Amino acid sequence: MAKQKEIYKCNICGNIIEVLHGGAGELVCCGQPMQLFEEKNADSTTEKHVPFIKRQENKYIVKVGEATDHPMKEKHYIEWIELTVDLMVYKKYLKPGDMPIAEFEVPEGSNVSSREFCNIHGLWKS
Repeated sequence: MAKQKEIYKCNICGNIIEVLHGGAGELVCCGQPMQLFEEKNADSTTEKHVPFIKRQENKYIVKVGEATDHPMKEKHYIEWIELTVDLMVYKKYLKPGDMPIAEFEVPEGSNVSSREFCNIHGLWKS
C-alpha cells in the first residue's frame, strides 16, 4: 500500500514519482514493481546527505551536508530539496553545478522538517 509523500523509482526507465494520495495496490512501471525509497538519516558528523535547517530572519535555509557540502557534479548531485512547515510543503529543484542549498521565504512554523533526494544515494531527511 502506497502512502502519501513516499518516493518510488522505476529501475528500468528511471521514472521517479511522489505519492500524493495513498491507496491500495502496487506501483508498477515498465511491467515491474517500483522501488520504494526509505527516508534515511545518519550521523551528521560523517554524512553529507543529511539536510540541515536554519531559520534566518524571515526565511528557512536548508543546506545538504553540515560541515561538507554534498557534491553537485554531473554524475552525483542533489535533485531536489524539500521543506515542510506545519502542513505546507515547499520544494526547490537543483541541477549539477548548483549549490546544495535552498532558501524558502515562508512564515515560521512549529513543525519543520526537510528531505532531499540524491540521484545516487536516494532520499534523506532532517
